[in-house]
Amino acid sequence: MTVPYRPPADVAEARRVQEELRARVELVGPGPSVPATVAGLDVAYAQSGDRLVAAVTVLDAVSLDVVDEAVHVGRPAFPYVPGLFAFREMPALLAALDRLTVRPELLVCDGHGVAHPRRFGLACHLGVVTGVPAIGVGKTPLVGSWTGPGLRRGDRSALRDGDEVVGQVLRTRDGVRPVFVSVGHRIGLDEAVERVLALTPRYRLPETTRTADRLCRQALVAHDKLG
Repeated sequence: MTVPYRPPADVAEARRVQEELRARVELVGPGPSVPATVAGLDVAYAQSGDRLVAAVTVLDAVSLDVVDEAVHVGRPAFPYVPGLFAFREMPALLAALDRLTVRPELLVCDGHGVAHPRRFGLACHLGVVTGVPAIGVGKTPLVGSWTGPGLRRGDRSALRDGDEVVGQVLRTRDGVRPVFVSVGHRIGLDEAVERVLALTPRYRLPETTRTADRLCRQALVAHDKLG
């Protein structure tokens, strides 16, 4: 079941929406154990901060080749407030998703899922609104503490917020800084970690994130040239 996106009028309403929709997050699946297509989502901002480009790239899950892509140019839909960042980007990301011709079976967000102060980050919000299984892969943590992980690719340790495990700190390359993986919607944490490892054959960040980042930055430069 999907939930229509509802733009909040203010900070208090945005927090209420997160608290409301958190109950709809499915933390154990059923997600696609072997998805055929995986999407990366990212947003780039103009230097002025008043314009953004949302990009979605869809990759073949085996070859990691891009099979579809879409962008949307817009404006931030909400002020910058820690913990409410998803509301700035959701309308543009949803517009880009609507432009795809290949429907992805899994969304990999450049951000967090339940590893969030209210357990409802961007990956959760996108998953609940679209109904598509989703994972959050953050470059830096938003909440939590951890010990480790080891230095080898595949080493991981629990990301804990108090007594609750909210994600995994995952080493995707030997000796390179880890990433922070959390469930967004309709997928278990162990499965999310395995998907991220499958998407990082050469670099620290998933190919989904790398291709979406490149696309939105290229689109932002092209839009600037057009004036």
